[in-house]
Amino acid sequence: MNSHGLSQQEAAARLAAEGANELPVAGKRTPWKIIREVVTEPMFALLLGAGLVYLLLGDLREAVVLVVFLTFSVLITVVQEIRSERVLDALRDLTSPRALVIRDGQPVRIAGRDVVRGDLLILKEGDRVPADALVVSGSNLLTDESLLTGESVAVRKNQAQDIPDTVPRPGGDGLPYIYAGTLIVRGNGRAIVLATGLRSEIGRIGQALSSIETEQPRLRRQTRNFVRIFAIIALALCVATVLINGLLHGNWLSAFLGGIALAMSLLPEEFPLVIAVFMVMGVWRISKARVLTRRAAAIETLGSATVLCTDKTGTLTQNKMSVACLLQGDVRWEEKSRLPIPEALAELVTTGILSSQKDSYDPMDLALCGLRQIPAAKPVHHYGLTPELLVMANVYDQDDRYSVAAKGAPEAVGRICGFDAARMEKLRHTVDALAAQGMRVLGIAKAAAPAGALPETPEGFSFEFLGLAGFADPLRGTVPAAVREAQGAGIRIIMITGDYPATAQAIAAEAGLAAGNIITGAELEKMSDESLRAAVNQASVFARIMPEQKLRIVNALKANGEIVAMTGDGVNDAPSLKAAHIGIAMGSRGTDVAREASSIVLLDDDFTSLVRTIRLGRRIYDNLRKAFLYIIAVHVPIAGFAVLTILSGFPLILTPLLIALLEMVIDPTCSIVLEAEEEEKDVMTRPPRDPKAPILSAGILGLGLTQGVLAFVMAGGLWIFAQKRGLPEDEIRSLVFAALMTINLALILANRSFSASLLTAFRRPNPFLWKGIPLVIAVFSLLLSWPPAQSLFHFGPLHGHDVAAAAGAGAVLLAALELAKIFWRKAIAGQPKVNA
Repeated sequence: MNSHGLSQQEAAARLAAEGANELPVAGKRTPWKIIREVVTEPMFALLLGAGLVYLLLGDLREAVVLVVFLTFSVLITVVQEIRSERVLDALRDLTSPRALVIRDGQPVRIAGRDVVRGDLLILKEGDRVPADALVVSGSNLLTDESLLTGESVAVRKNQAQDIPDTVPRPGGDGLPYIYAGTLIVRGNGRAIVLATGLRSEIGRIGQALSSIETEQPRLRRQTRNFVRIFAIIALALCVATVLINGLLHGNWLSAFLGGIALAMSLLPEEFPLVIAVFMVMGVWRISKARVLTRRAAAIETLGSATVLCTDKTGTLTQNKMSVACLLQGDVRWEEKSRLPIPEALAELVTTGILSSQKDSYDPMDLALCGLRQIPAAKPVHHYGLTPELLVMANVYDQDDRYSVAAKGAPEAVGRICGFDAARMEKLRHTVDALAAQGMRVLGIAKAAAPAGALPETPEGFSFEFLGLAGFADPLRGTVPAAVREAQGAGIRIIMITGDYPATAQAIAAEAGLAAGNIITGAELEKMSDESLRAAVNQASVFARIMPEQKLRIVNALKANGEIVAMTGDGVNDAPSLKAAHIGIAMGSRGTDVAREASSIVLLDDDFTSLVRTIRLGRRIYDNLRKAFLYIIAVHVPIAGFAVLTILSGFPLILTPLLIALLEMVIDPTCSIVLEAEEEEKDVMTRPPRDPKAPILSAGILGLGLTQGVLAFVMAGGLWIFAQKRGLPEDEIRSLVFAALMTINLALILANRSFSASLLTAFRRPNPFLWKGIPLVIAVFSLLLSWPPAQSLFHFGPLHGHDVAAAAGAGAVLLAALELAKIFWRKAIAGQPKVNA
């Protein structure tokens, strides 16, 4: 076997020749599918109908321009959607199962799709196998092949003697083959990849596995229902308007145009587009915080989380073990003393190193081996940890005698050393004292035996107890502040760990968690579901918890009405991750099955990143509400003018062509400008929102309609004033359009923040806004003054006093909107602040 694996050049060549190690993606949105979705939207039909009416009226120029607008709108949407698909394709590399391979002699973690035939895989307990492969070395290797065979019992894997030409079908115990999609449930090893992608066993059934439909997120369902209701109302009013106007005035084509204009003004088709843009941009923003969002619906739920269940190791702590204490008899050494290790502890250190595995990735093994260099020695036999005996031992052949170095859980090491009850009690007392300082403690022992047949377990040797090694995994420096921030946001932090209660309590105190009553796994096992529901309301620390017990904790919290976010990294964490409202997997140390069951992946396993993600999730949701508020408000004056001109009998001020032009401003404003707004100052001082509360709450709808009515009053007042002065129709249209532009700007500025004053909002940076305003002013100034554009849109000359009147309308509206916002602020927030 080539222990150096493939070179990067060889791997790249095979990847190009044989293709990626992935299955066809079902439901992938092609450009043609995206176009089909766009042209079936109601707004597309309305614009097409308006173009047809212009054509029947003999106005070929307006018909052509409207079709051009329509094509341009479709093109923008399609390009935006295709870019979103490309972003998602790039993210699939991160969400796909990861693989640890040897390339150029070095272990490298790569996306599962990049594994190629001939790669040397490093297999660990809990990993999902990325490709069909042949086991070339292994220790206690068992795999779950139920995905392929239907057999729930794990099967043992032996080391292969040679490389075959073909891979047999799965099934059977003691074979050297492992298969893509199966799970390593125990042991570790290495394997050479034989088949990838469609050539693997799972590739034959891959299409069936990728055809599962997922439930549409609640937010998307809400807005689609809202748009559907408004579409029905808009179409009903359109028909009524056409009939009434046609019967009263007899001009059916003009009546049809008016009806289309009214329907276009009422239809808030921006909602689905805005949600899509916000979710994609949200995934991108959150990824910058080293957090991968596997399911966009998690962004909606983040702002609702009331309880955050977190692991200790690697999440609250640095996951960088160091030897903090060595204890042998009366001799004690502590790392914080910064003194060299005394010679009296040399045997303890050496035995600890010899008991560690060669080329180990275990942090405690690495910490021990980093204490000193010893002559290289290869063990003749290795005893791994088992559920029955939490001890690992290496056997060495020295001058026809066996020397054995062992380490493990102190109670287990004491047991194999033959401790009586008194010595075991003293050992527990010492271990508890070290654990109270936040240390993980291992016992170290040695044995000697004549060469010959080895016993089945380390208990067959006569061990001598040497001492204890205490390992510290320091708390991340940013965790206490992050805990305070989460608690200030009304989020309760619960730490669930497999460590000792004393260790858990020490870390909890350092992190700023109120430990309260610590519940152990043994105590939890005796509790009924009702008792556990009561207990989880008081306890913030669970210690010595088995992975399967996490599911009971999550279910108890959910039964109490909590919205639960749960972190996990192991195979057995998958049920609790899936059961939680938000499952959070560890990116660097998490297993593939945990990632697959999660909604969010912490790429750096840092608790601070998780709190930062909750902050970003709340910001995204706030900005989405601002965008919806703006959409409701800006549609009111457009619809108002459609109704006003129809009822009064005056010519249409806002034709379908002008409404389409306004839509070109509304869409990027609410989907780009407002998405980029900074967070509210109280984003992490208010309690979590009710997940059942609709995004279009009564407060948002009320404020949106209020703002829209005020905007219509200002623009309508100018229209009435212009009518009384007897201005020509084209000049009135120019004046109203200019006023709507300043009103639109006032709505944007007023809705940048729910809480900040206008002056404060002006100081907040938003490059899209401040670069976009001059561009929009320049474009619409050109449209209002350039003769070909004036002729196309039926604009008249705009005088200086007209510009001043339009600007004045926008300024007065902005002041009125600020007053309205003060009145509606409590209704929008809906919740009091948290007393930190």
